[in-house]
Amino acid sequence: MKILISGAGVAGPAAAFWLTRSGHEVVMVERSNELRSGGYVIDFWGLGYDIAEKMGLLAQIRGSGYQVKEVRFVNENGKRRGGFSTDIFTKMTGGRFTSVQRSEVSAAIFNALDDKTTCIFGDSITSLADDGEGVNVEFENASPGRFDLVLGADGLHSKVRELTFGAETQFEKPLGYYVAAINIEGYPHRDELVYVSHAVRGRQVSRFSMRGDRTLFLFVFRDEYLHGSMPKTAEQQRTALRSIFAAGGWECSEILTRLDEVDDIYFDRVSQIRMPSWTRGRIGLIGDSAACVSLLAGEGTGLAITEAYVLAGELLRSNNDHKAAFAAYQERLMPFLSTKQNSAAAFASSFVPKSSLGITFRNIITRLMSIRPVAEYFVGRDLRDHLKLPDYGLGKHIGEKAHAAKSAAN
Repeated sequence: MKILISGAGVAGPAAAFWLTRSGHEVVMVERSNELRSGGYVIDFWGLGYDIAEKMGLLAQIRGSGYQVKEVRFVNENGKRRGGFSTDIFTKMTGGRFTSVQRSEVSAAIFNALDDKTTCIFGDSITSLADDGEGVNVEFENASPGRFDLVLGADGLHSKVRELTFGAETQFEKPLGYYVAAINIEGYPHRDELVYVSHAVRGRQVSRFSMRGDRTLFLFVFRDEYLHGSMPKTAEQQRTALRSIFAAGGWECSEILTRLDEVDDIYFDRVSQIRMPSWTRGRIGLIGDSAACVSLLAGEGTGLAITEAYVLAGELLRSNNDHKAAFAAYQERLMPFLSTKQNSAAAFASSFVPKSSLGITFRNIITRLMSIRPVAEYFVGRDLRDHLKLPDYGLGKHIGEKAHAAKSAAN
């Protein structure tokens, strides 16, 4: 089939990787002029980690990642008041855990695509017309095209979802926070392989030292601190962060003075996408477009890879019957992802405590995380993906195709 994928983040390239290897012609369109870089560091484990290994990309992803040693919560003087060693995560996952910039995962998958994938940058879909036999698609810049299937992998604010299912407000569930992330060079305070966080009531700023003398900063704050609509321009975002964190203490003043060095600020609501169905006709959604679990779940990247793999596998298993494949895709993953979303939503109330007492309580609990039963109670169930995926035979299918091509050549 000829398949259009909107979005070149993680879910889109992952779907293209498997779909082309099972015989489909894939066109991928991305609104940005190039692959996105930067962004915040995500934790990578579970089913997505296992599938990356199937893709032959695990060594590359781990090589670009970081084996974080400690999460540390500090007071206004930089003194440790809470936190935990990540040894407990290593033990719970059997060492199959790393922290990596999301853009590095995206680049690893994108660079593994073969020449059967056509990639169009700097463009986006403007209309979709599904007539039952195919989908007619119009773009901002490119000529119109017709496709057998269209997959929306264009994130939390998906255009494909809007065109197919309606306004985002129907499906978005805000969790009560905003997040901003920046990268700067030459920040003088470095704690290698330690994720350092400082919180005041309803606000938290964290830093993580990265390679190349870069430092990642992550700002998270409750929505009550943002007055008015979400800032759109970099200047508006800098102004908002300075206002919200001006009295944050610790290194906040020093960090805020460096904001002028940054033109690219990731700034968004912390939200989930919850839908009764991810597919309609010949159009389907994957990744955050379908079931964003949010920053608080910590596994969105791996889950996007999982969704792409399952959809491609179900298409192969159904002999390209998209109705059967879409139905099986949803049946297999929707309950699993709903559980992930529920867990993240339950955690939201304690992510950035509202009060000084809440911060103190959080610090005490995290100091107890070195005790295995405590860690099991708070994070054990979230670190284990209790879902068995079938062997779709994608690798076998690839081998059969190669053998057939070789026989035909002879």
